[in-house]
Amino acid sequence: MFLIEKPAGSAPAPGAPARDYGRHWTPVHLDLVVDDLEAAVARAVRAGARAEGPVQAFAWGRMALLADPFGHGWCVIEFRGRGYDELAESGPGGGSSRTS
Repeated sequence: MFLIEKPAGSAPAPGAPARDYGRHWTPVHLDLVVDDLEAAVARAVRAGARAEGPVQAFAWGRMALLADPFGHGWCVIEFRGRGYDELAESGPGGGSSRTS
């Protein structure tokens, strides 16, 4: 599990709207790391989560954005290569904190 703190007003991706924590009570965002992204998303949706867009691909892996039945956002992550270490060593978004 990774816990990543991002300040309000920062951009989650180039060209994306700035972060607004009106939906969350905290700037801490939950990412769950899985081996099979599609299976994990399907299981979460069957349990009541809502998919909030298509699966996104990055240098470090793939990610699906979800919301729980109360509207709290969270992500399911499937790493490839060195995972988040790709970001920590190579530029924008680097320095993410990791909790296992």
